[in-house]
Amino acid sequence: MTTKKIMQEIARHVAKTTEELDDSEVENMIKLIRKANRIFVIGAGRSGLTARAFAMRLVQLGLTAYVVGETITPGMNKKDLLIAVSGSGETSSVVSATKIAKSIGVKVLAITSYPKSSIGKISDYVMKIKGKTKIDIEKNHLKHQIEGIHSSLTPLGTMFEDTTQIFFDGVTAELMEKLGKKEKDMKKIHALE
Repeated sequence: MTTKKIMQEIARHVAKTTEELDDSEVENMIKLIRKANRIFVIGAGRSGLTARAFAMRLVQLGLTAYVVGETITPGMNKKDLLIAVSGSGETSSVVSATKIAKSIGVKVLAITSYPKSSIGKISDYVMKIKGKTKIDIEKNHLKHQIEGIHSSLTPLGTMFEDTTQIFFDGVTAELMEKLGKKEKDMKKIHALE
């Protein structure tokens, strides 16, 4: 399969997932972000990179955002929001951080493909982002092999991270509008070029 065809398949998946998004859940997420004193994000691996990119955009919007696990990240309190990103909803470091945050009264929003997963059950709010994750590959490997369905299209389930990144870009654009921010405002906080 060519790179172009693979990109087209990924784009079709993102378009289908976009249609399936629950508008009220998206609006709730935006309200939670705007209401929070500070926003903390956590994710591992590629989900962590996606979460970091979103935290950067939140900071560029003038919000206070941190990445859990960084040396300069302060402790959380009840006025904060934790956004936990995990396709499977079972990533041990993310589950652990979510439990700790909940124990001190922090509101938690899970971004996952599996609302009934561990982080989905622990979290106050869940934003479902459909995507093939590594858990799907592991669970259905034999079936996919017999049917001739190969996972090379999105190695190790990267469809979740691709879709989540685009989702976060959409949330950023909506926040820009609601906060009355322009690109020039964000560029002032952007890293020097």
